Amino acid sequence: MKTALSTIGMAITLAFATSTSYAVGPRPAPLDKPVTLTIGYVKVGHLAPMVFVEDDLKQCNVNVQRAEFVRYADARTALLSGSVDVAGVGPADLAIALAQGNNNLIGLTGVASSPKHLVVRTGVKVDGWDDIKGKRIGIAPGSAVWFQWAATLAEKGIPYNSFTAVNIQGGGTAFIQSLKRGDVDAVALWEPFESQAVADGTAYFVNSIDYSQSKAVGAELGLLAATRNAIDTKRDAIKCFLWSYKNAEERLAKDPEAFAQAYTKYTGLPIDVTRESVKVIKLGGVLDLAQIQRQAKVFNELGVIPKDTSGEIATVWDPSLMNEVMGN
Repeated sequence: MKTALSTIGMAITLAFATSTSYAVGPRPAPLDKPVTLTIGYVKVGHLAPMVFVEDDLKQCNVNVQRAEFVRYADARTALLSGSVDVAGVGPADLAIALAQGNNNLIGLTGVASSPKHLVVRTGVKVDGWDDIKGKRIGIAPGSAVWFQWAATLAEKGIPYNSFTAVNIQGGGTAFIQSLKRGDVDAVALWEPFESQAVADGTAYFVNSIDYSQSKAVGAELGLLAATRNAIDTKRDAIKCFLWSYKNAEERLAKDPEAFAQAYTKYTGLPIDVTRESVKVIKLGGVLDLAQIQRQAKVFNELGVIPKDTSGEIATVWDPSLMNEVMGN
């Protein structure tokens, strides 16, 4: 009975997230004829508002086709190929795409921010930045988190070769397994896997090491992006998508329990894990043009991308749809 009541309570709470309009403007009018929007779903907690989008868009006469991805990089590839219309990607993916000669990826808005503390295996002593010297640190090369880590090291003047970077492929579970096996001493990871590793005693947070505050990258966790063609041909449908996403985001930002429940439904993770994870995630994008210009410039200077795209990145950043959704 307790399980049944919990399920009912979750359903009521989740439904409420899109039944009321919050800080967004009026709901867009339904489209005159049905439009299909192909949405790329990356199942990370800060994109949990996605859980409401599919059902809510029916009110706008928009049908949804789903495409699920494990990594931002896979969603970026799908957008660049035009196989999806809109998806969550990494904050640096605009610069990466431009450096590859592709301007089909258009950034719409950031999604969330959080502090980023190094996660260290229990039994390994790390109190501050000086202690990472000689340690084996697991990283996901080219990931949004790795960009934050690398930029912070550069700004602090810490040589990248002062520690041993261990490249780990796949999702966050692979990082936790590496910690448990003792393959690495620490990881630069993302939620909910950070909180999961700490909650089960595998690791601990080093609060004195926060790599979310670099001038070049900052604390942004993700980016909603669309293809240029989708904006040109399905603009009203994308506007409906953004309204639904932002309305749910505003609701969840005000209700941590509803956020945790949506997080669980979206990712399939246990509620005890997501309740811890939502404590460190602040929904609502902090990304702006100046930030992505700094990213583009610095990552070229670091040799991460082959050319400086900071001078042209404004051509692939379009906040106008979000401004319309917010009633600005």
